[in-house]
Amino acid sequence: MDSDRFDASVYAQRLAAVAAATAGAGLDALVITPGYDLRYLVGSRAQTFERLTALVLPASGDPTVVVPRLELASLTGSAIAELGLTVHDWVDGDDPYALVSAALGGGRLATAVTDSMPALHLLPLADAFGRLPVLATDVLRGLRMVKEACELDALRKAGAAIDRVHARVPEFLVPGRTEADVTADIAEAIVAEGHSGVAFVIVGSGPHGADPHHSYSERELRAGDIVVVDIGGVCEPGYHSDCTRTYSIGDPEPEVAQRYSVLERAQRAAFEAVRPGVSAERVDAAARDVLAGAGLAEYFVHRTGHGIGLSVHEEPYIVAGNDLPLAPGMAFSIEPGIYFPGRWGARIEDIVVVTADGAVAVNNRPHELIVVPASR
Repeated sequence: MDSDRFDASVYAQRLAAVAAATAGAGLDALVITPGYDLRYLVGSRAQTFERLTALVLPASGDPTVVVPRLELASLTGSAIAELGLTVHDWVDGDDPYALVSAALGGGRLATAVTDSMPALHLLPLADAFGRLPVLATDVLRGLRMVKEACELDALRKAGAAIDRVHARVPEFLVPGRTEADVTADIAEAIVAEGHSGVAFVIVGSGPHGADPHHSYSERELRAGDIVVVDIGGVCEPGYHSDCTRTYSIGDPEPEVAQRYSVLERAQRAAFEAVRPGVSAERVDAAARDVLAGAGLAEYFVHRTGHGIGLSVHEEPYIVAGNDLPLAPGMAFSIEPGIYFPGRWGARIEDIVVVTADGAVAVNNRPHELIVVPASR
């Protein structure tokens, strides 16, 4: 496997599976512009610009890549050449949308497009096809949700790397240092411990911990703070880590410790609910029911989890109303939290993989509230 993508055989199998799914959906073709779907299908890290780059994948027949001549280099490193895909390059003055239509034989075509396609490409394609495309999400969802062995290996590698970062976090949480100071240390550690890049860092101290999507600020850490640390990075070939642990600078107040223990039980209950055939919403309910039993339901203000892979957030979503049955190979977070505005918050997050009879976590750091010295 190259460092930045899988072996070409992986992408060949994916293209065949997507073509079959496209035919099964009654569609003529998929048109995939740069983004996570294109990376999933051919390992390309090309970017979207005002000039059209697209993988044209018919339900029957050979795929084609339409790309501006000046962007041909963006295909380097992908599996396109090894897969033997036809590449139609174009220059300013050509009509790339007509090239896409011609690659599919022309006519009024039933197509689907990736959900990240910009409108500046979607609308001209609709004119070329004689009808508005639909989203390719339904065609790609089942394939991207269930991870292959090589993807699970990448997620395990990412999970172990972020665990090593969390093992170092206590040394950074020193009263008087700012959230920004701690964030800088964590970002450096994310790369040092095996990631190729930083995806995000959340350091929410004291009242900032009550904002689930707080990033960081110039607030100085203080003795008695509860600190939410939610961090993630990317490991080649592009798979993400995402793990949250909560820290206490000095011994926590009894109320904090008691409520945190309920959160631990909620996270464990959700993990234990995971098995093939169980719905995503049932896992969400398992966490929520524990918190509700302790009178804390109103302080849990987000879904229990999200899928992860090439994107930090992808399907399946572990949320009320999602009756999707879980299947072996699905990977997602389990991250219940409790948030008390103006006071403190806490969250516990692991990435888990559905197995044949349950689940296994790729994160293995302790779940308890981690107490670090208030003075050093």
